Amino acid sequence: MPSPLQILIVLFAVLAVLCTAGAVVAARRRRRLGASVAGLVALLALALAALSGAVSLGIRGYRALTHEELAATVRVVPTGPRAFTARFRFPDGRRATYELAGDQVYVDARILKWKYAANLIGMHTAYELDRVGGRYRALENERNGKRTLYSLGRERTVDLFELRRRLPFLSPLVDARYGSATFVPADRPATWEIRVSTTGLLARPVPGG
Repeated sequence: MPSPLQILIVLFAVLAVLCTAGAVVAARRRRRLGASVAGLVALLALALAALSGAVSLGIRGYRALTHEELAATVRVVPTGPRAFTARFRFPDGRRATYELAGDQVYVDARILKWKYAANLIGMHTAYELDRVGGRYRALENERNGKRTLYSLGRERTVDLFELRRRLPFLSPLVDARYGSATFVPADRPATWEIRVSTTGLLARPVPGG
């Protein structure tokens, strides 16, 4: 079933076609004002269709968030002094393993907070895990220790965060600059659930993990 955003793209595209046809007819009848107005509306509709398409591409990979839900399960296993393995299992079945340095495993996410105007067309808060890394408890170790950081996000044609930064007029629709992070100990074998809620990331131990 098409999403509200996809329907909006189709409507803008249809409007652009109809206005273009109207502009052509008006031009043939030498109605310059009518042709100009129809042409401008067609260009506006085409621009809105393109923008809606860019937003649609930008939110691919993000998961709709209406309540607290599981973002990933992480199995942490120490492999040496301030070194450990983090094995991720995602809700869609994907798995990934990372060799990290530090005392804690750090995970952050990007949150898309759509505003009321966007909620009206079916756009709701969404999230995507962004990065995983090793974190040191001591500030001195953080400054001088080995740094390990990996991307958890997927490659995308349109980066909505970057699009929001470059196009300030999107501010009435979306706040794409909100981030959240959590970190947990990595000094002993343990399994953690990384959960995300409307207030940010949470980490909860799995009993017996």
